[in-house]
Amino acid sequence: MDIKETIARQLPLYARVLLEKGICLQKGQILVINAPVEASAFAVMLTEAAYKAGASQLVFNWYCSAATRLRYEYETQDKFETVPGWRSEFNLDYYRKGAAFLSLISADPYAMKGIDRKKIMAWQKAFHQAVKEYSDGMMASKTNWLVAAVPSTVWARLLYPELPEQEGMDRLWIQLLDAARCLGEDPLADWDKHLAELQQRREWLTAQQFTALEYENGLGTHLTVGLPDRHIWQGGAESTARGFLFNANIPTEEVYSAPQADRVDGVVCSTRPLVYSGNLIENFRLTFKNGKVVEATAKKGEEILKDLLKMDEGACRLGEVALIPYHSPISLMDTVFYETLLDENASCHLALGDAYPTCVEKGVEMDEEELKKAGLNDSMIHVDFMVGSPDLTITGIRKDGTKVSVFVNGDWA
Repeated sequence: MDIKETIARQLPLYARVLLEKGICLQKGQILVINAPVEASAFAVMLTEAAYKAGASQLVFNWYCSAATRLRYEYETQDKFETVPGWRSEFNLDYYRKGAAFLSLISADPYAMKGIDRKKIMAWQKAFHQAVKEYSDGMMASKTNWLVAAVPSTVWARLLYPELPEQEGMDRLWIQLLDAARCLGEDPLADWDKHLAELQQRREWLTAQQFTALEYENGLGTHLTVGLPDRHIWQGGAESTARGFLFNANIPTEEVYSAPQADRVDGVVCSTRPLVYSGNLIENFRLTFKNGKVVEATAKKGEEILKDLLKMDEGACRLGEVALIPYHSPISLMDTVFYETLLDENASCHLALGDAYPTCVEKGVEMDEEELKKAGLNDSMIHVDFMVGSPDLTITGIRKDGTKVSVFVNGDWA
């Protein structure tokens, strides 16, 4: 079977995996799809599958990176400081109706290269404030949501510059399907097995109730990450407020929890590039003291990194700690994808900014002040960055000082 036949056979299975093992669409539920215009063919396939699965309504929010860049080039600063009412109401209206939200994404690490950073930061702040209820609801899993990848010509050209355009697109489709465990004969069964394995990992970690994790590798990382009392490890399937399970990322290889915002100390070095708001940040190093970044350097994109850390009070603190073995399926592809969804699932990672309320007991029932008291960080951003390496050691520290090996040489101990 040639590559085009393989893609044609597996794409309908990919659509089913997204709907049944990812977002877990409920009968009668509205589905909102955010998608790049270039992915319209797959979006149509996904639409038909969603209707057949019982969706009551499909709503699209199309976007185009090239058009978005032109907006930043030609519009004045004031246009980025407020969000039109219709734009915020789009998210809020469907969120309040209990809709599911599925985002199809592609990588374009240079989309905003050279654009005035003030415009980018202004829009991010304004948009977050305008849709805070929606964003907080996603972080607390009050409805089901999913982020999944689709190829684009820009992304294919970045990864395979030596190939003709269509060959590059086909090769990227194969890699994305492989990463999403959708190249086998029965991807749905493969996902059941994978989710069960993630469940075992997260239940073991939650039962340990480590008070901290110690990270160390040869690149210079020597970091202690405190964990709050009654923390919970998540990963794979989790429950919405309505009581049904969903999985927010495809692919996913991680189990994750929330650090204690004021108990992170030491140095951590990135191991993969970070793409933030269409800009590339590479080879960076963060120094933490009492939970806060006190020094940040980068070989590329340092000013972008420093802007990110100043977004708000919580942007310079950690909101997530995630564990992924170095020899995970995506890591073994030996490809830097320049897209966090893929790269974060090839490596242990941390996240600056907002913490998931689901990572502490009864967190979804707490207000902002109660979450802060429980030790969780609050921010308008949530930005993952990769720290895994083949020599990474992670040690769990219990309250009595006992040490337990969690990772040795980059993999589960």
